[in-house]
Amino acid sequence: MPELPIAFRVAEKQQETADTWTLRLAPADGAAVDRFAPGQFAMLYAFGVGEAPISISSIGGDGAVVHTVRAVGAVTNAICSVEPGDVLGLRGPFGTAWPLAEAEGRDVVVVAGGIGLAPLRPVIHALLAHRDRYGAVCILYGGRTPAELLYPGELEGWRARFDVDVDVTVDVADPSWHGRVGLVTRLIEPAVFDPASAVAMVCGPEVMMRFVALALQDRGMSDDRIWLSLERSMTCATGHCGHCQLGPLFICKDGPVLRRDVVEPLMRVPEL
Repeated sequence: MPELPIAFRVAEKQQETADTWTLRLAPADGAAVDRFAPGQFAMLYAFGVGEAPISISSIGGDGAVVHTVRAVGAVTNAICSVEPGDVLGLRGPFGTAWPLAEAEGRDVVVVAGGIGLAPLRPVIHALLAHRDRYGAVCILYGGRTPAELLYPGELEGWRARFDVDVDVTVDVADPSWHGRVGLVTRLIEPAVFDPASAVAMVCGPEVMMRFVALALQDRGMSDDRIWLSLERSMTCATGHCGHCQLGPLFICKDGPVLRRDVVEPLMRVPEL
């Protein structure tokens, strides 16, 4: 796990939405980093500006790493402004991973809101690549508008499969949208999975994850089988600075992927 960033060159850049881009980064000098696991993140460094924690959004076998980044501040704006051939710094991998091994033999429910689909995309890739290891697979995704949904081509490809249940909704439709309208929580009740044994993996805005977890509980899932990816201000990625502390936990090293029974009591404490 490097203390200093390794130079990675932008191999490909694709715009996903008005403010979000997917970057494929390849080692600039052939240097390799440790293989990322679904759910882990890297610290991406825009030289002269700063660095930000960004979850991995795809895992390949060629040494490249893929990140989907929303431009929301000085650092992420600088990262999103790069072009193919430019160089960014990368440190990682950091953090905990989604419980794919623990989910084997069980139904899996993937619930994402907005850009929360990016950290769950490697999970979906893994589930579909090893489809025979899992029971029913449900992918439930919600966005604010059709224009803000990530990876529309992949969503259609997943929907075209007969061995996975994909349901997508938006908060506000436009004339081009012929799908569901409403909150992503509404997709949980009709989804086909066994709540007595299923594992859920959830990522999105904190308020969305709170209500998704309650809806999963209403279906009969226990908190120890609901996994959340938390987002807090992560600066050092090693737990030294304390910026991402949540009670006794440091999200950068104890998370970001954590079981709900571990974090729910902490999330209920005001201003913690």
